[in-house]
Order: sequence, then C-alpha cells, then structure tokens
Amino acid sequence: MAMVLDRAISPATLRRPPEGLIISFWGLPEYTDWKEASASWKQSVMLGDWSFLWERHFRGPDAKRLLSDISATSFEHFDVGQAKHIIHTNSAGKVVNEGIVIRKGDDHFVTFGQGSFYADYRLRKGRYNASAEPDDWYNLQIQGPNALYVLESIADGDIRGIDFMHFATIRINGHDVIALRQGMTGEIGWELMGPIADRDEIWTTLLEAGEPYGIKRLGGRTSMINHLEACYPTVGHDYLCAYFDEELAEFREELRGLVPPLFTWHNLLAGSFESDDVRDWYRSPIELGWAKVVQFDHHFIGGAALQKEKANPRRTICTLEWNAEDVVDVYASLFRKDEPYEYMELPFEPQWYMWADKVLKDGRLVGVTTARGYSYSLRRMISLCTLDTELNVPGTELTVVWGNPGKPHREIRATVRPAPIKEDHRRIDLRTLPPK
Repeated sequence: MAMVLDRAISPATLRRPPEGLIISFWGLPEYTDWKEASASWKQSVMLGDWSFLWERHFRGPDAKRLLSDISATSFEHFDVGQAKHIIHTNSAGKVVNEGIVIRKGDDHFVTFGQGSFYADYRLRKGRYNASAEPDDWYNLQIQGPNALYVLESIADGDIRGIDFMHFATIRINGHDVIALRQGMTGEIGWELMGPIADRDEIWTTLLEAGEPYGIKRLGGRTSMINHLEACYPTVGHDYLCAYFDEELAEFREELRGLVPPLFTWHNLLAGSFESDDVRDWYRSPIELGWAKVVQFDHHFIGGAALQKEKANPRRTICTLEWNAEDVVDVYASLFRKDEPYEYMELPFEPQWYMWADKVLKDGRLVGVTTARGYSYSLRRMISLCTLDTELNVPGTELTVVWGNPGKPHREIRATVRPAPIKEDHRRIDLRTLPPK
C-alpha cells in the first residue's frame, strides 16, 4: 500500500510550537539534587510517579484477536499474569504507538500508554466482539538494587516469585496492589498499580519504608536519563508517531481532540537534521532495537514491510558517546562574543522535543541521533542513534552536527557504544539474592 502523506503537515510547522506553550515532563516536580536522583536507581532505590499514563481494559472473546491484529507483538504464548511490550505500526511498518499490555484473564487485557487510544480506535473501526473501558490507576515505579528489600519490608506476597514481565497481586496496608516486574531503568524494579484513590497512601508508605535503603524520589529533570542509559526509545524524543499520513488522518484528529497537550508535546522537532518529509522522523521497531519483539506468526498491520526490513535492516540503534572537549566548547561559547551554540541542557532537554541531529561519517549522512543527555553515573554526554548498520560497531568514530537550522552549528566527535550502554540487571533471579 502506498503511503500518502497529509501535506497539511510539514516538518516546518512542527518546529514552531504555539506561542506561550510550556512544554515540560508532565509537570513533574523536583525533589532532590538531580545528580543524586540520577545515581539512585543504580546505587540504592528510586521511586517515580507515572500515574499520568492511560489505562484501558479490553474484554471479550475477540479482545486477543484485536490486539494481535494491530500489534507486531506475538500473542501466541501469553499467559494470564504475564505482560508484553506491545508495538503498533502503520502499513509501512513505522511505529504508531507502543506500550505495555497485561493479561488479567482469559478474555481480559489492560493496555497502558498512548497505545490505549489507538487500540480503542481500531476496535471501533473493526468487527470485534469486545469492549473497551478506560480506567484511572496510579502507577508508581520502584527501581534499583534495594527495590526488592523495600517491597519485602511492607508487602504481603511472594515478591521474589514474580518473574520478569509478569505480575501478581500483593497487599500493602490492606490494599490490593498489582506488582508488575519491569525495569525501565535497566535495574531490578516494579510498577505498582491500583485505584488512584490509594495512590498517596501507597506513595507515603513506600517512602517511609525506603528511607533506610536510601530511597530517592525521581523528579522531572532526570526522569528520561534512565530511558537513555537503558536504551528505551521514547515517543516524542526518539521518534514521531507515524500518523501524519492519510491512512491515519482520522485517528490523528481524534487524538488531537482527546488529549490536545499530549498531541502537541509528542510532535515537536528540533536539531540539525532537516527534511521536507515528516516521515523521515518516523522509526520502525527494527530501527529502535525492538526486532526481537517483532514476530510473524500472525498477520498484523505493517507485517509485510517489517518482514523485509528485519531480513535486511538498513539502520539499527546504538549509543553515541560525545567527545568531552567538544561538548565543553559548546558551553564555553556562552562566554564568547559571537552568537553561542545551542545550549545543552543538563542532564536532559526539559522541553518535550524530538531533538534530532545529523550524524556524519566522512561528511556523509549515516544516521540521526536523538535524546542527548548527561549520564552522571558514567560522567559522559550520550545519545541514542539510528545508524547505518555497517557502521554500528562499538568504537566507530563519527561526527554529530549540533544545532538548529539557521543557528550556529558545532561538529562534535562521537564514538559508537552499545545500546544499552549500561549493564542490564532487569532479569536477575531474585531467589538467588540474599535477605537484608
């Protein structure tokens, strides 16, 4: 199917946010020094609040078929009590939305994130014997090497028996809490969920129990650093949702009306990468490092395109380490008389842009880098990058062009590193860990 671009949407319009619009990380507050917060999920334990995510229950005999039809994710082996990374793509194989889905019963699934709206849209446009119902849950993330011990000190239930990407119901202060073992930081962690009315009590209980274990609350300033270090590409930072084509024009306009701030925040562009086609900011799950999730044991929207790409990927994801001397010169330019380079916020860009910069090899465009941020733990400026596959080898030397169109540009030396750049501890067998 040929993709027809909605010509009313151009990259130039997405580079100009509405005047007066304040774009930040969901209005999340700051609780402590950002360096402490950034170290917490590696050294002790971090508590974050992601209750702004959307939940939607899908029930009925065709609920599984619906989600399978619109997902690159396989639903063949999906047990009650299990969670999966669910990826929705358009007919060209580019990511429309993605998130987490849990199976609560034989015919009962719960989706989280913006993909909940897309699944509901496809339900209404298709012929499925299923229903969709929104819900309002809190979602508290507790992550880090001490997360297990904090939970064990307050919860009734077998915490160690919850395998990675599975969930169980535990009890905290007499409240039922869904404990989903997940690790957005690349460390041991859980997402704790339940009715929003219980949120403040559970939050306070976790903070009090975590004090002996060095717990830190995650603020907005560092909230995306763990995604960067652990290589979790994020909507609006690392890719634009692939709905700027006529194929999904109706869904796009529906979403614009349902959640207008979200629509604006996730569709703003910055950086040195330029094109006249907004689709050049789309990404496929193969490019974003999710090739293992993409399975062809079922028919789904975008499957044919992804099957070809998976067999012969043009670009894959890596981490780039930016040269420290070149980065320091960007800050030094603030003290020179000439117009300075674009400022590099620390530790991460507070405005919700897809800041996409050109990546060159011997003057040739070979990739696009996004989500630049400073890892205090590594003491490095790093970013994620979709890079020509043949160059995606650790140690390869490249050049990042830092800046915005019409502004001074600074070429910055960069080195290819693995993605994720930090060791992955999410799947540790908790039964082998000593008590504390």
